[in-house]
Amino acid sequence: MGLWILLVLLLQQLHLGNAPWTEVSVSLPAPSNVSISSFNMEHMLSFLPGPDTPDSSRFAVEVLRPSRKSWRAVAGCSELTAGQTCNLTRVFKEPSDRYTARVQAFTAGQKSDWTESAAFQPLLDTVLGPPDVSVSGCGNCLLLQVRPPSVGMLLMDHYIDLVFEVKRTRDGAQFSLTRQYQEEMVISYLQSGVEYCVTVTVKTLFNDKSVPSDPYCAFTSPPEPAHSLSVVYGLLGAFCALGFVLIGSVVYGGQLSFRLLRRRLLTTMSYFLLKVQDGGAAPPGLSGDTLSTLLHKEGSADCLLTDHRPVQTLRSSSEED
Repeated sequence: MGLWILLVLLLQQLHLGNAPWTEVSVSLPAPSNVSISSFNMEHMLSFLPGPDTPDSSRFAVEVLRPSRKSWRAVAGCSELTAGQTCNLTRVFKEPSDRYTARVQAFTAGQKSDWTESAAFQPLLDTVLGPPDVSVSGCGNCLLLQVRPPSVGMLLMDHYIDLVFEVKRTRDGAQFSLTRQYQEEMVISYLQSGVEYCVTVTVKTLFNDKSVPSDPYCAFTSPPEPAHSLSVVYGLLGAFCALGFVLIGSVVYGGQLSFRLLRRRLLTTMSYFLLKVQDGGAAPPGLSGDTLSTLLHKEGSADCLLTDHRPVQTLRSSSEED
C-alpha cells in the first residue's frame, strides 16, 4: 500500500513539472525596447523588463552574425539585472557586418520569449564625436590643428571631410566650407585684428552622423590697443574742425569780395555821372546835389568825399555864368 502511495506522489510531481529534469516553463513577460546605440565605435545594448517582471529575474543576451547564421551568448551579459547594459564593442569585430542582438528574461523555473533588436552595422550606425580643435591667428587667416576622436585606425581610413562653420564675433556674419581631412588647416581671406569662432564637424564616406565641436575662438592678429583708437578719433575730429574753418573762411571771404565790388561799382558810376555833368548833359532830374546825396547813402563815405567837391565847384561856376 505504501508503495502505491509513493508512486502516485511521484506521478503528481511529474505532472506538475516540479521534477528536476523537467524543462523551464515559458511564463515571464518578454523584455521590450531592445536597442543598440554606438558612439565613436563603442556599442552598447539596452533594454527594459516586460510588465510585471519579478525583481529576481535575470536577463541573457545573444548576438547573431549573419555570416555564421547562429546565435551566440555574449560573455559577461548572461545574468544581467534590470537597468544594466551590455557592451558589444568586442563582439562586433567587423565594422562592415550587420549584427542582431536579442534579450531573454529568466528565473530558476521560468523564462520569457526572446526580444530582438533592429539590425546594426557599426560603420554606418555609430555616431562620430566632436574632434579636438585648437585655433590661432596668422595675420588675415586662422591656423587650425584638428585631432579626430579616438575611434581606431580602421575608421580613420574613412575620414573624408571636415566641415567648418566660421562666425565673426563682432557682427555674427558667418560662412561654411568643406575641406579634405588634414591635421593642420588654414582658413584664409579674413579681416586682420578681428575675432572669429570656428566649429568643426567630421564626416566619413559612409557616415554623416556626427556631433560638431564646441566653438573655438581666436583673433586673426592682435587687436589695436584702445589708446590708438582714441588718437584716430582725435585726428578725425581735428580734420573736421579744420574743414569747418576753411568753409567759413571761404563764405566770409566771398562776402568781403562782394562788398569791395560794390564799392568799386559805385565809384565808377559817380565818375561817369560827373563826366556827363561836365559835358552839360546830365540826366534830367538828377542834379549834382541829388547825385551826391544818393551816392553818399548808397556807397562808402570814404570813396565819395573826394568826388563831392567837383560837383559843388561846377555848380558855382555855372551860377557865375
